Amino acid sequence: MMLQVKQVTMRFGGLTAIKSASLNVKKGAITGLIGPNGAGKTTLFSVASGFLKANEGSIFYKQQDITALAPHRRASLGIARTFQIVQPFAGLSVLENIVVGAFLRHADRADAERLALAVAQRVGLGQDVDRPASGLTVAGRKRLELARALATEPQLLLLDEVLAGLNPSEIRDIIPVIRDIRDSGVTILMIEHVMQAVVSLCDYVYVLAQGEMIAEGTAAEVVDNPRVVEAYLGHGAAARLAANKEKTHA
Repeated sequence: MMLQVKQVTMRFGGLTAIKSASLNVKKGAITGLIGPNGAGKTTLFSVASGFLKANEGSIFYKQQDITALAPHRRASLGIARTFQIVQPFAGLSVLENIVVGAFLRHADRADAERLALAVAQRVGLGQDVDRPASGLTVAGRKRLELARALATEPQLLLLDEVLAGLNPSEIRDIIPVIRDIRDSGVTILMIEHVMQAVVSLCDYVYVLAQGEMIAEGTAAEVVDNPRVVEAYLGHGAAARLAANKEKTHA
């Protein structure tokens, strides 16, 4: 198992954002984490990547307990993450932004730049390496965020809504990029609201609602789960959908 989140609870004052949540990420798989807005998904990511220290629970990476490790130590072990709100270094070029990530394992600038160029090509930014990062479109910034994480040469990549804000054609274009990353040997855990991508990419899916894991399974299984329908659409939604299906088939 590449990543194990075990019984994690995270409180902010009197608010319990995550309550005894657990998930497993198998090596070589794309695992999805879905749920309504405010469910606690990014908070769980921040605990897994070390940016937040949980009140309870533990994190294991390749069977090693990393619960107490700082984010940079986890990055050195091979864990990288993207952020939901993309904030590139606006004063730097696209290539320079990626080089910052490459410096984690390549102290020599020439080596770091070679890696950064290869990563830029891989994510579709090869023609933009000399542009200021501030001049990129939303889709370009999303690709840059992905590239910066990839430049650290991770074994486990945590993607936080990397498709958010993209139009259908941009989503269609980036899905093969994510699949190619997995095929190259990088294990992926992704938060995503775009169900088209979840169904297309994810081998297994966990559903978080109000800080608790309420379902898990294949994408097809969780989409049909009444608890998941209720979490997304509100009280009584599952019953209404079932009634409508009965009418349709009657």
